[in-house]
Amino acid sequence: MKIIDLHCDALLKLTTLETANFAEDERLHTNQKRLQLGQIEAQVFAIFIDPEIPQNLQFLEVMRQIEAFHTHVLQTEGMVHITDWVQLDRIAPHEIGAILSLEGCNAIGDDLAKLTAVLDAGVKLVGLTWNEENAVAHGAEQDASLGLKPFGQEVIQLLNERDIIIDVSHLNEQSFWDVLPLAKHILASHSNARTLCDHPRNLTDAQAKALVEHGGHIHVVYFPPFIGKDATLEHLVDHVEHLAKLVGVEHIGLGSDFDGIDRTVKGLTHAGEAQNLVEALRSRFSAEEVHGIASQNFRRYIKKAATR
Repeated sequence: MKIIDLHCDALLKLTTLETANFAEDERLHTNQKRLQLGQIEAQVFAIFIDPEIPQNLQFLEVMRQIEAFHTHVLQTEGMVHITDWVQLDRIAPHEIGAILSLEGCNAIGDDLAKLTAVLDAGVKLVGLTWNEENAVAHGAEQDASLGLKPFGQEVIQLLNERDIIIDVSHLNEQSFWDVLPLAKHILASHSNARTLCDHPRNLTDAQAKALVEHGGHIHVVYFPPFIGKDATLEHLVDHVEHLAKLVGVEHIGLGSDFDGIDRTVKGLTHAGEAQNLVEALRSRFSAEEVHGIASQNFRRYIKKAATR
């Protein structure tokens, strides 16, 4: 069953690992061979900049990762750059769609021109923060009472004008609530249910409900610390089931976080094993619901967003 995965960090590895080879490098959870094996029909590649990199060098790193996307990912036969969501319906059986996202706006500082340059490069989803504070908002590891900043409102206005999806996965709680009524298109690309795993990177039930009420989507993440103690595939399915009961299964999707995680669930150690999750979902959901979670729910989300 074909899968659309809304988050991986392969670009970070492609710019930091020596002699990385996107086609089949086993140091990559999401190399092309594994994406094919796991039946991933579209993969979102995040631009993530290590916060330890000095601020004045971070935008250069953004450009390096965009270059890596073009020279490593798109130069691999069968990879297709998705710059318009309508292209999702044109992916051939032997092809994999490749989509750019920006995981946190720290690298743009307080410069909208830098954000515009990133969007012009084809970025389709933007997370306002990683876990830290920046000029836009406060991240998941910051004081939950600190919210969106004035510059953040300018950023959201630009993203809305460009029909870019705003990703709330790394926002702290107050920033989430501040962003929610302002965003035209919104989702969580890789977050689980805080009710089942009390981690600030996960969504509370109230956040999950509000996100969907505002037209959003929730894509579950495969990282064990966001799933729970001694995380298994079944525990990840518990998160899917909880969120489905809370907001409706039609609003749930997948966002692995492969290549951005240092621990994995047994049976879900790289993209090539993605069908194991599909099989685990079949034990609790109908075939149609599983198809929705795997890809069709996101397709419907995109088509609905196009009319807004």
